Parts: sequence; structure tokens; C-alpha cells
Amino acid sequence: MGLVTTPEPRSSTSAATTTDGSVGRVDDVDGTRSRLTFFKVMAFIVGVGLLVLVVEMVLSYGFDMKGEENPLHWWPQPHGFIYLVYLVATALLGFKVGWSLTKMVLVMLAGCVPFLSFWVERRIAREVEGELAGARQ
Repeated sequence: MGLVTTPEPRSSTSAATTTDGSVGRVDDVDGTRSRLTFFKVMAFIVGVGLLVLVVEMVLSYGFDMKGEENPLHWWPQPHGFIYLVYLVATALLGFKVGWSLTKMVLVMLAGCVPFLSFWVERRIAREVEGELAGARQ
């Protein structure tokens, strides 16, 4: 007969209550911190890129500057690629800290509303940094 033992709880695992009342788990502090940094950088870049896209659209539709007349005619396609990288950054962070699919989608959609990505980035960063601080204790 073999000896049956229960696994020891991992000392690096911590549960913290998030601002939305759910319990987030941080199993890997360094991995979570790197994903948080990636998310913060991408949220900022997407926020600025979205503002540039708004300017491009105002020039295109408001001032009827089509094609080469519009100095930002090239911007929509790179912005779309950057937004996809933001979606990846959000998913990586969300899966790492245990967000629900609904929360992940809402954070992803924040990158579609001018100025909202800046506010959401600060809120998410505060929340995850709180979880990281709890994981160190």
C-alpha cells in the first residue's frame, strides 16, 4: 500500500479581494507583475492611438480630407493591430489573476472608448497591485 499525503499549500499563493468584490489569486508575483506592466503600457498606447484615430476620423469625415489629403490616412490599420496586442495583454493579465470572462471583455471594450482606457488602466493597476501586495505577506 502506498502512503497518501495531502499536498502542502503553496506559500506564494495569496487570495485578495478585488475592488469588484471577487477573489483574485496571485500564484506568481513576478509573472503577474510583468503582465501588469505589459497591460499598462498597452492600455496607454491604445488610449493615445485611439485619440489619434479620432483626429483622423474628424479630418476624414468632418473636413472631407480623404486619402492622401489626410495626413493620418495611414493610421487606422496600425491602430487595429495595436488594439489586438492590447486584447492579448488584457487576456494574459486576466487569466493570470483569475478574472471572469465578463470582466476581461469589459476591460477589452474600454480600449474602444476615448479616454476610458486611461481610467480603466489606473483602476485595474490599483486592483492588481493590491493583490500583489497581499501576495507578499
